[in-house]
Amino acid sequence: MDLGLQNKVVIVTGGGAGIGAAISQTLAEEAAIPVIFARRPPSEAFLAELKALSPRSGWLQADLSRDEDCRRAVAQAQSQWGQIYGLVNNAGTNDSLGLDTPPQAFRASLDQNLLHYYTLAHLLQADLKASAGAIVNIASKTAVTGQGGTSAYVAAKAAQLGLTREWAAALAPWGVRVNAVIPAEVLTPMYEAWLQSFPDPAAQKALITARIPLGHRMTEAREIAAATVFALSPRSAHTTGQWLFVDGGYTHLDRALGS
Repeated sequence: MDLGLQNKVVIVTGGGAGIGAAISQTLAEEAAIPVIFARRPPSEAFLAELKALSPRSGWLQADLSRDEDCRRAVAQAQSQWGQIYGLVNNAGTNDSLGLDTPPQAFRASLDQNLLHYYTLAHLLQADLKASAGAIVNIASKTAVTGQGGTSAYVAAKAAQLGLTREWAAALAPWGVRVNAVIPAEVLTPMYEAWLQSFPDPAAQKALITARIPLGHRMTEAREIAAATVFALSPRSAHTTGQWLFVDGGYTHLDRALGS
């Protein structure tokens, strides 16, 4: 299916690794122009692969917790690539800051996981309106389930879901669509590192996958990417304000299905 994304410039935060990399690659395969905002450069091999698919793709250095970095990166992207069609707010990490966390660390976590979602949407709103573009916020099932020991991350992810609906309402008059994609258990390098923190990583992984109703397996990053890129595309022209769970039924279906 042609998704109609040819030559459309899409900013992908954290787009050089894990879920973000899968999104960048899928955009490039659709002949869009992914522009990665990241603190560290993606690997040379990944950038070469991306450019082979989409020669104008690229990346810009930005510490997204800093407003000035966000402003600089947006201005540079507009200067180098022109009008921005789409924004994928993806960058962030579950930093496991629970209720015992001092308030100042909680606030710092929001800078890392939430505030740049707002800052970039704010800075890009004129381009998005002019192009009748789209935003996709990558959230987390923890926003609706809780997890325990992750107060800061859950606060950020729940706020992203609220902002998805707020921005969908605010930007609808200009034809700008805003949706959220919600992963649960996705086997990224970051997730693999978390599994390694257990005495028996294989047993922990088996325990988790047994509870995923559809296929008893982890979601693949490419499956998150496929939903994200479709939601960005004109093929999804009448979908806005939605929370799209791509999780094999993990969040909502009866866990007894895993038995």
